[in-house]
Formats: sequence, C-alpha cells, structure tokens
Amino acid sequence: MGTIGVEDAISYLRSQLELEEREVFCVLFLDNKNRVIEFKKMFYGSIRSVEVHPREIIKVVLALNARAIIVAHNHPSGNAEPSNSDHVLTNKLFNLLKIMDVDFVDHIIIGHNEYFSFFEYGFLN
Repeated sequence: MGTIGVEDAISYLRSQLELEEREVFCVLFLDNKNRVIEFKKMFYGSIRSVEVHPREIIKVVLALNARAIIVAHNHPSGNAEPSNSDHVLTNKLFNLLKIMDVDFVDHIIIGHNEYFSFFEYGFLN
C-alpha cells in the first residue's frame, strides 16, 4: 500500500474485518506522508466487545516511528453505529496521540455493508 486516504482505508479495512465473527481491533500505522508502514490486528474480543489497551498501541507507534494512525474495529452484529465505549476510547486515543504529536486520522467501525467514520462525522476536530 502506498499513500492512503480515508476512502482507501475503509475499503482495505472492510476486506480485513467484515467477515470476522468476533470484534477485532486493528491499526494502520502511517509515516509522515500517510504511507502505510504496517497493518496490525492488535486485539481480539467477543461477539459484543473488544478490550483495547492504548499503551500497547503507543508502544508500536514508538517502535515504528509512526507519524499517524488509523484505527478500526468491526461490529459482528452488522450495525456500525458507535457505542459509548467507542466514543470514550476514541477520545482517549485522540488525546494521547495529540500529546505525542501523532496524527489520529480516523477511527472506523466496520459493519455489514456499512461503516462509521469518526472523522467523517466530525468527532476528530
């Protein structure tokens, strides 16, 4: 993958997550030109939730010297609408990354034939 935008990311992430039967949380680590350094499926959960550890994400950001990230997870129910926990996690990651001068490009939730982008809905301003 070369330079990636939100639309490209959504397409790629859909191919990686749409058929998962349990929640999976993954991260696209990007360089300063929004080129993909690495894609990692980092956390695996149940059919209704996934426990995410921001510290583990930060460790990989530092190890890869990533300048930006796009995070994503799936909702096996098919409904891509974010839960309250999704909003809390997004805010936590946004604030942590801001302190580190790392761009938080988007948090994308993949459902069946639908997605939710925190960026597109204006939650990452």
